[in-house]
Amino acid sequence: MSGTVRPEPGFSPERLAFFTDAIFAIAMTLLAVELDRPDEQELASARALGSFLVDQRDSYLAFALAFILLWSVWRRHHKLMDRIDRLSNAFTGWHAPFLLLVAFLPFPTAVIGASATNPMADTLFAGTMAAMVCCEAVIREISARTGLTTGDPAEARHQADGSWAVGLWFILSGVAAWLIPYAFVLWFFAPLASPYGGALISRLRTPHRDPHDVNAPRP
Repeated sequence: MSGTVRPEPGFSPERLAFFTDAIFAIAMTLLAVELDRPDEQELASARALGSFLVDQRDSYLAFALAFILLWSVWRRHHKLMDRIDRLSNAFTGWHAPFLLLVAFLPFPTAVIGASATNPMADTLFAGTMAAMVCCEAVIREISARTGLTTGDPAEARHQADGSWAVGLWFILSGVAAWLIPYAFVLWFFAPLASPYGGALISRLRTPHRDPHDVNAPRP
């Protein structure tokens, strides 16, 4: 008889990881499905097709942007799940709003593709991304505080801080969309907010330690 401990029904990390991967794959595929296709008139000549492709440039830019962002979120989640050896109700439950927002993202992507300079369209996209990565941050916080991850819990908390930083970046850029045109260009740099902004948040969250106090918590 095998000595392997099986997880309780409904608490298999592998099944949750597979399901999450499927949602991301479908969402990333739907980004391309939302792109307009040329009709017969636009396919009649190279000039007509070229004009169509130029007219759709904002849609292609929005597609590339959303794909890169979803890839970065999926990659971070993939790394997290590789360190999870068990689940909890809170960890599993927070995947519901997280994946809901992942599945919803193709819609605001299509909206900004049709009207990239509309501040309301930009706010819709930025708000969706901000909510998504904040859910990701909560999931990481839960994994760190409840000991679901293998390895150093401090590393999991640092990763959560990176997610909070990305969420803040989208909130600020959503506000900037009402002040400057093409604020969505800032979103291409959102993945950089994770290592740099996360390090700043981690430093702010770490209590000050007196070097002469041997009982003070170490960072």
